[in-house]
Amino acid sequence: MTTKRRGMTEEAADAAIDQACRMLRMPTIRNSFTDYADRAGREQMSYRGFLAELLLAECDDRARRRSERRIKAAKFPREKSLRAFDLDANPNIDPAVIHTLAKCEWVQKGQPLCLIGDSGTDKSHLLIALGTEAAMAGYRVKYTLATQLANELVEAADEMTLAKTIARYGRVDLLCIDELGYMP
Repeated sequence: MTTKRRGMTEEAADAAIDQACRMLRMPTIRNSFTDYADRAGREQMSYRGFLAELLLAECDDRARRRSERRIKAAKFPREKSLRAFDLDANPNIDPAVIHTLAKCEWVQKGQPLCLIGDSGTDKSHLLIALGTEAAMAGYRVKYTLATQLANELVEAADEMTLAKTIARYGRVDLLCIDELGYMP
């Protein structure tokens, strides 16, 4: 197979790159290729180095967007992170345990986690933060309140769609059920 060389001006090349990136659905490269090309010229990068930088930027951005989509799909009520969790206010919580849980190996193994404590001890914060970590690690996560889950299951049973509803919940890797102790 032979390739035909195309003599183009810089403007024509930029337009061709823009169009090709649109067709190939590579928005990061489309939006930043000129910056990368300018930097590659200044740093005298090889063609392969330049191409690697562009492709890695696209891959990194896609991974970031996937994480954002998984976090959004989890439907957390608010944004919480482990960095914002106040370990000093909760002296009974071992920071090493939290950091171990943040690695999400327990999710991979399908092990349950139950956060038990008095009201106001930031269990919900910890639940959302660990769910967010799991979503960022690539797991499908769903957040729900215990009362919402119970109501949804009762309604599904009434509508004869219980199996479908249970199957939908079964497709997630981590189901975060909050306020379990509030249910009568």
